[in-house]
Amino acid sequence: MGYDIADYTNIDPVYGTNEDVDELIAELGKRDMKLMMDLVVNHTSNEHPWFLESRSSKDNPRRDWYLWKDPKSRSEQGTPEPPNNWAQILGEANSAWNYDTNTGQYYMAIFTPEQPDLNWENPEVRAAVWDVMKYWLDKGVGGFRMDVINMISKVPGYPDAEIILDPKSHKFQPGTKYFVNGPKLHDYIREMYDEVLTKYDNITVGEMPGVDSEDEILRTVGADARELNMIFIFALVDVDKPNVRMALKDWDVHDIKRIVSRWQKVMIEKNGWNSVFIENHDNPRSVTRYTDDSDQYRFLGAKLLALMQTTLGGTLFVYQGEEIGLRNFDADVDPYEFKDIETINYWKKTQALYGDGINPEKYAEGKKIIQMKARDHARSPMQWSDEPNAGFCDEDVKPWMRLMDDYKTVNAKTQMEYTSVVDMSVWQWWQFCINSRKTHADIFVYGDYEEVNQPDDKIFGYVRTSFENGKKALVVLNFSGEERTWKLPAQAKKIDMWVCSNYQKGPPRDVPTE
Repeated sequence: MGYDIADYTNIDPVYGTNEDVDELIAELGKRDMKLMMDLVVNHTSNEHPWFLESRSSKDNPRRDWYLWKDPKSRSEQGTPEPPNNWAQILGEANSAWNYDTNTGQYYMAIFTPEQPDLNWENPEVRAAVWDVMKYWLDKGVGGFRMDVINMISKVPGYPDAEIILDPKSHKFQPGTKYFVNGPKLHDYIREMYDEVLTKYDNITVGEMPGVDSEDEILRTVGADARELNMIFIFALVDVDKPNVRMALKDWDVHDIKRIVSRWQKVMIEKNGWNSVFIENHDNPRSVTRYTDDSDQYRFLGAKLLALMQTTLGGTLFVYQGEEIGLRNFDADVDPYEFKDIETINYWKKTQALYGDGINPEKYAEGKKIIQMKARDHARSPMQWSDEPNAGFCDEDVKPWMRLMDDYKTVNAKTQMEYTSVVDMSVWQWWQFCINSRKTHADIFVYGDYEEVNQPDDKIFGYVRTSFENGKKALVVLNFSGEERTWKLPAQAKKIDMWVCSNYQKGPPRDVPTE
């Protein structure tokens, strides 16, 4: 799905050419926009020439460009055992190590066997990565989103992971403790900063799952860190995650309030910088996850989430389809229709452990987890119009995966052309909110943040205050799913104007101060 890179300086012919990228960069520039590129350098494809050389023999000069280890042991029959008990991230039933019969060693691939991890201890590897970055920056790319960049440093010796998952059903265990924010991570990123990033006008955001320490995060995004501009903090999109992603745990609005308020205050008080997001290609649709995605309420929920994000400090990331309120596939979609390797591996494990009447309750739970958490919910073909295949491709072409059933009524064209004197489509609402965010950037992007404490735990309220002129904005978000009465807090004794509401009918209006 694009994360097993076989050639870092060429576009896969399936998608186009390097000349297409040149044209894209040029046309974006005409519109005062820049292209941010995905940088995937924790691992390569197992078809990359570097890896093909590395696996060809133990004596190859590129052997130590990847992480190779002897088997931990061999059975009496000669069957090798992996060097440790780390589980594969996109299929925890499998080992993070893969045996190479040609050389008799294992190579590490913490995501899938097709994605072998690079050995960042090797200075030649780092130099090759710097060359890749310079190649695209010289072409005019405006910066990078850095894929799982906090996994490039592993703890030496590769210790066994602690037993977190039931060992009766899980031979392998999550090893994140030993490869998330490893001992040399900051050395590597500072070297990247010095060798590449300081030499270009660019923006950087690091994908850094599995890290929660404020001090550790500020080492990367603090104003004087000399590392990255910001990272994706995953606390909010992991709100329903226990030990592994394909699982569920209970949560409520209090958790949203706690997470958002914590990181807003941390970055303001300690001079860091936030990214603001609740959707990406690795998570299901936010309308389904955080609100009621029924036909009656889905657009109201989408507007509520848009209002929250556009009034929080930091850099806002909006994911394709989020701006028109797309939701998850229906529960009756067959799991076999999903294309993502994580879901495929999870469903195989569920069938093996609980299928054929072994445990109907656990089997049903597995289907529910797919319906709620599968990444393909956010990867369906973009719904551009009500035309065949949602305008994503020609009518006589089969899309790479199934379409959402609602594309005839929920699509970009319909929402952009929506006409009403008393209401806005989700897309128009996003336009309104983003314009307000830009107009009042001193409040919403750069301002102070204070959560409004109220007895009603279903309401999330906060005040944003401009450091420039003291102007304030009160934001009140009702996640309860029902009408509630809310008393104005002491922090907002005088309301000058009611600016907007996702239930709003008509233009903004003045409201009483009491």
